[in-house]
Amino acid sequence: MWDVDDTLFDYTSADREGMRAHLAAEGLLAGWGSAEAALVRWREITDQQWARFAAGELSFEDQRRDRVRVFLAAELTDAEADDWFRRYLTHYEAVWTLFPDVLPALDALAAGYRHAVLSNSSLHVQDRKLRTLGVYERFEAVLCAAELGVSKPAPGAFLAACEALELAPHEVAYVGDHPEIDGRGAADAGLLSVWIDRHGPAAAPAAAPVGPHRIASLAELPAILRADTRFGAPSTFG
Repeated sequence: MWDVDDTLFDYTSADREGMRAHLAAEGLLAGWGSAEAALVRWREITDQQWARFAAGELSFEDQRRDRVRVFLAAELTDAEADDWFRRYLTHYEAVWTLFPDVLPALDALAAGYRHAVLSNSSLHVQDRKLRTLGVYERFEAVLCAAELGVSKPAPGAFLAACEALELAPHEVAYVGDHPEIDGRGAADAGLLSVWIDRHGPAAAPAAAPVGPHRIASLAELPAILRADTRFGAPSTFG
């Protein structure tokens, strides 16, 4: 089972370059002093509003709208906020890309393992993303927080995904980029947890989560799975 953003898909780079292009097109860069300052603020607001969504305070659509309102410090109607975010998406989607280790890893694991997605996003967003990136057909299920009604790192999110696959947690490996949301969350729910830390030990948090296997590249994943004797589920493909 896979996370998507910053695990399969280079979300951080796409968000940075997409927002930079969007702010330039909107004539907003000058007011921030630098693109970097604007991007830092955008990411802070994104994290804050996502936390509200995860806590059940906002709908998925409203967290997007409030990101725009807070960032612009403006009272916008829903339609105005939606239009601004839609213009951003045009720039963001133009720079979508997979990490270079993704297709080799999926190819290496294609024959022996079932594959699914569990994401703290919405099905509409991740379906479109996976189709655009050309990997949608690699997964038998795409499960998202907006539809499940529970977000990672809550155990319920991982357990709901396991139930959808008709597998017990100990039969499922989860691969994600966030040490707490993905790494500790999956481990606490009883899954084999694999934390993909692409930035290396120097950038890791001071207190690394207990439980997950930590890798720097998806090229390391097949060896971890082969070393674990729990995975015997037959493929549902074909």
